[in-house]
Amino acid sequence: MGIPARDLAAALEPFAGQVYFSPECHENYSSLGFRASPAKMGDVALPDGPAYFCSRGSVLGQVPGEVVSAAFGVFNPAVVVPAVAHGWTLTDAATIERARTDGAVGQLRRILGDEPEGLVRALDLLHEANTGLRPEGHALFAGLLSQELPGSALGDSWRLADRLREYRGDSHIAAWVSSGFDATEIGLISELYWGLPMRTYVRSRAWSAEDLDAAEARLVERGLIADGAFTDQGRAARERVEILTDRACQPIVDNLGPHRGELVRILSGWSAAIREAGGYPRSGPHDLAKLVNHD
Repeated sequence: MGIPARDLAAALEPFAGQVYFSPECHENYSSLGFRASPAKMGDVALPDGPAYFCSRGSVLGQVPGEVVSAAFGVFNPAVVVPAVAHGWTLTDAATIERARTDGAVGQLRRILGDEPEGLVRALDLLHEANTGLRPEGHALFAGLLSQELPGSALGDSWRLADRLREYRGDSHIAAWVSSGFDATEIGLISELYWGLPMRTYVRSRAWSAEDLDAAEARLVERGLIADGAFTDQGRAARERVEILTDRACQPIVDNLGPHRGELVRILSGWSAAIREAGGYPRSGPHDLAKLVNHD
């Protein structure tokens, strides 16, 4: 049996997160002067770095890269800060936020149609899920609260799902920071938690080999990993981070009550279609987290 908060996060992830791989978004960003998508992973178009940092960070306002780096949590500031500085020479926050929203909704319409099955019900449930969520300590969620809903049922559903995605992300950062990890350390032990070799996924966060060497040495010294694998203490410490994240997201689960499974089923269907169409990678951390043995 799955953990409710994680099951919901996994179901909504491709629906909300497809914004980062949307060709419509990439085209919009290119029209503002950013690079086109630099590469593909299978059928999925990967984002340009400066466009990614500025578009996602745009909900915070016209802020410097240091603020974007702090809000995102896991990326190397040495890469984020100049990328954001460059991005703000090309556009402003309001303009790229509109490009982000238009591109996200555009891809959803292309793949799912204007009125995918379950849309009216999902929109009602996503409103319920967001009801009363508090913004303190949730920078990106709060930034999305400052943005109006796009005005269509599909667009509004996406924005509400994106709010839930960022709410969990903000909660996760609070959980690992309060547990005594830094960005490089949580990146390495999360790979082990997902069943991946160390220094695979974390490299997408732009940390140097030296940064990761130092982080691994600290984790070994704390008794959390040995010989490139978890110790029992390390596995328990990483699972506690996820448990703390789940607890922070319990208000979402409570809001949905007995209807959570219904929303998960609708979103899972949409997310599967998005993946099949190349709008989001075939698998990701949310999927791997669901498969972790919680016994």
